[in-house]
Amino acid sequence: MKLKLSALLLGTSIILGACSSGEEEEATGETTIADAETITQQSCIGCHGQNLGGGSAPPLTEVGAKYSKDEIKDIIINGQGGMPSGLLDDAKAEAVAQWLAEKK
Repeated sequence: MKLKLSALLLGTSIILGACSSGEEEEATGETTIADAETITQQSCIGCHGQNLGGGSAPPLTEVGAKYSKDEIKDIIINGQGGMPSGLLDDAKAEAVAQWLAEKK
């Protein structure tokens, strides 16, 4: 019974490990750039709007034209204006900052 369970768990792990979206992902710690859009949808749209076009907080659609990746990450980690600090951990902040910095 233990052997069957171990084989099942190993097989499942291999299959799940082989699954991929087919997109090339760039790793930043434990979080990938491909995850950045999902993280943003979960954590930022409440204030920055559904399409990041602004809401109760400024739009982020062209934030990369105003701030560098490091400046965006600093804002995410430390907050700015009405935005509180500590909304994302370091790895997620890095991924989101890199993704947002490309929006120009």
